[in-house]
Amino acid sequence: MQEESVITNYHLEDDQLMDNTIRPESIDEYIGQEDVKENIRIFVEAAKMRNEPLDHVLLYGPPGLGKTTLAFIIAHELGTNIKTASGPSIEKSGDLAAILSSLEPGDVLFIDEIHRMPRYIEEILYPAMEDYSLDIIVGSEGNSRNIKIDLPPFTLVGATTRAGDLSAPLRDRFGITSKLQFYTIEELTSIIKRTARVLGVEIVDDAARELAMRSRGTPRIANRLFKRVRDFALVKGNGVVDLEITEEALERLKVDKLGLDNTDHELLLAIIEKFGGGPVGIEALSSSIGEEVTTIEDVYEPYLLQTGLLKRTSRGRIATDKAYQVLGIEKQ
Repeated sequence: MQEESVITNYHLEDDQLMDNTIRPESIDEYIGQEDVKENIRIFVEAAKMRNEPLDHVLLYGPPGLGKTTLAFIIAHELGTNIKTASGPSIEKSGDLAAILSSLEPGDVLFIDEIHRMPRYIEEILYPAMEDYSLDIIVGSEGNSRNIKIDLPPFTLVGATTRAGDLSAPLRDRFGITSKLQFYTIEELTSIIKRTARVLGVEIVDDAARELAMRSRGTPRIANRLFKRVRDFALVKGNGVVDLEITEEALERLKVDKLGLDNTDHELLLAIIEKFGGGPVGIEALSSSIGEEVTTIEDVYEPYLLQTGLLKRTSRGRIATDKAYQVLGIEKQ
C-alpha cells in the first residue's frame, strides 16, 4: 500500500512539474488577454516607480483562462515572492493569521476561489487589505482578548469564477478588477505552439489550429488536449503531431469540432429530450445528468452560452436552434 502511494505521488508531482514548465513567467511571454495584460503592466510599473505595493487585484472569469498564471506573473514583474492559498482551505481566523503573518514586505498573496471564503474570514481580511493590520480575538468565551498584529505592505491577488458571489465590501477593496475573456483560435494556436516548443514536440500548423478550434477558448483545455494528442503521436505515429493523428486522437477522446465533450452533449440532450427544449431550472438539469450545479454553472455553461448553444432566462435554461442543428435533431 505504501509503495502504491509513493508511485501516485510521483506521478502527481510529475504532472505538476509539467504544468509549471509550460507556464509563462513574464508578461511578455503571456499570450492573449491583451487589455488586461497591458493594464497590469502599467499598474505594476507605476507601483515600482512610486516604491509602493501594487494595489490589490481581483481576477475573474471562467476556469482555465490564466488567472493563476497572471498572479505568478504579477509577482515576477514586481520582483517579489508569492504565497498561495485557496478560499475553501481558510476555515478559521487562525488560518488567515498564519498566512498573513508569514508575508514579507511587498509579497503577493494569491487566494484562489476567493468567493468560497467564509464571510467572517472576509471581515478579518478587510483591515488587512486597507490598513495592513490584523485584529483577531483569541481565547475562549469569557476569557477572550483582542490582539492587533501589524502586517507588512502586501498585494492580495484574488481569483474567482464567480465575482457575483463576492460580498460588496470585499469586492470594493480591490483597486484593480480585471475580467478574463475566452481566447481566440489564433491565440490558442500560438499557445499550443509555445507549449510544443517548451516540451520539445514537433507539431504542424494545421494540427495546432485543429486543437485550438476544439479547446473551448481555454488555454488549460488546449494544453491538456495537446498532451493527450502528443501521447497518440508517440505511440501510434512517429512522435510528430500532425493533423491526421490529431483528428484521430480527438475523435477517440470524444471531443467534437466545436470542442464539446460527452457532458456538453448530455446536458443539451437532457434539455431537449427530457424537458422539451426548456426552459428548465438548474437544479432539475443537475439532477437529470448527475452533475453538480456549480460544475454546470462554472465549467459547462459559460462556453455553451458563448457559442450560442444555450440561453439562460429567468425561467431556466433553453436549448437554442443552433443546439438542435449541432446535435442533428429536428425541432418539433
